[in-house]
Amino acid sequence: MSAIKKFAGQTAIYGISTVIARFLNFFLTPVYVGLYSPKVYGIFSVMYSWASMLNALLAFGMETTYFRYLNKYENDKQKVYNNTFFTVSFMALIFLLFTVLFVDDIATWMQNGDVYDPDYARYIKYFIYILAADALAVIPFAKLRADGRPIRYSIIKFVNILTFVGLNLLFIFVFPMVIRESWFGAEYLIGWYREGWVGYVFISNLIASLITLLLLIPELLKLTFTYDIGMLKEMFVYSLPVLVANISFIINENIDKIFLGQLLPADIAEQEVGIYAACYKIAVFLSIFINAFRLGAEPFFFSHSKNKNSSETYARIMNFFVIAISLIFVLLVVNIELLKYFIKGKDAAEQALYWSGLRIVPILLFGYVSLGIYINLSIWYKLSDQTRYGLYISGIGAILTIILNIIFIPQYSYMASAWISLTAYTVMMILSYIWGQRNYPIPYKLKKNIIYLLASICIVFVAFVVFKRNLIVGNVLFLIFTVTILFTERKEII
Repeated sequence: MSAIKKFAGQTAIYGISTVIARFLNFFLTPVYVGLYSPKVYGIFSVMYSWASMLNALLAFGMETTYFRYLNKYENDKQKVYNNTFFTVSFMALIFLLFTVLFVDDIATWMQNGDVYDPDYARYIKYFIYILAADALAVIPFAKLRADGRPIRYSIIKFVNILTFVGLNLLFIFVFPMVIRESWFGAEYLIGWYREGWVGYVFISNLIASLITLLLLIPELLKLTFTYDIGMLKEMFVYSLPVLVANISFIINENIDKIFLGQLLPADIAEQEVGIYAACYKIAVFLSIFINAFRLGAEPFFFSHSKNKNSSETYARIMNFFVIAISLIFVLLVVNIELLKYFIKGKDAAEQALYWSGLRIVPILLFGYVSLGIYINLSIWYKLSDQTRYGLYISGIGAILTIILNIIFIPQYSYMASAWISLTAYTVMMILSYIWGQRNYPIPYKLKKNIIYLLASICIVFVAFVVFKRNLIVGNVLFLIFTVTILFTERKEII
């Protein structure tokens, strides 16, 4: 139990910092939707979707590889650190050199061949620099997690998001006020400031990423220019399937927004993307918990793998995870009438547009439930060096996502994307469980976990559909669900 308590403690630290960081970031959603129309909001939703996919490419699967090889080569940790960092750095440098040369062409392509927009080219250039800076931070952050330093990790992440949010507020509110009130510096700002320009969001992100790199200098100074070619070749064999799996996963997460922009009629495409992306933000509340779990789980699972009772420990963690994620799923859905105010538009018409997409939120949330369980399950192929299965599973999910979105988006718009996202993650979860039990058996409490999941779905359906999102009824059902679980699990919890 002490191992689980240690894991829970570190995950709690990651969780608290992630909640604070995501809350600050989420605070910007009502700011954005209040300032920008759904069409404009759709622009940087698409940009960040591309950024997510490219982040996975630049990391090259080396984050997971780093944890695995620290476990395999306990006496060569410095070489593991050097090999993984310089691999990612090389990828970032190649990406930077090739993309900067073709910024204008990329901008024209992303605008579907429309008239060249110099602003769009600027957005892309900012993103190139952001992606390169973020790539350089991947392995130093992984080192902090592997060294069991969640507090330092969390502080740096918190500074990053605080800088990003602070600069956004500076550009969106403070500078316009300085100009309107003719305060000190107003004449200087008038010379270059553009009120309502989306580019300031990207500039804020770039500055935050550069500050993060500065804070990671102590970790960067621990690098040495020694490496092991033999180990590096072995790492590539391990990481390549992880890379493809990560890209496939990111495709599942983001390609729908890109397809919505490409497959819908031009006069509604960006608006539909904006509505979908804004409602997606509510579902992101659940991803906060999943991300906190992943940050603590990956280094813990690898370090604990040589223990005699590791399989039983993994099963107990899964049981607690399913309970927690089921409760969060229900809690979010029954309170959607409160959460919807995070995506309130600047006037009644825009508010109605954004809220018209709320019906997709329970679907997206349960998709995240399946994703979280899949992330928990996926440890089997990482521990057993069978990372090709991660490629197979994520690849199947990506193929489903791509084909089904192409078929159904033109007719059903973002409603299709929501259901397809749920379908892909559920298929990935089921495949990972089946293959995992064949190759790396873990005694999960399958029947109990399925009962909790089905109960959460039934409660959500009753609260959202039958009682039409009534806050009182929904929260009473949530309370009953919680008490029932606490009673059932009282021996495990105490």
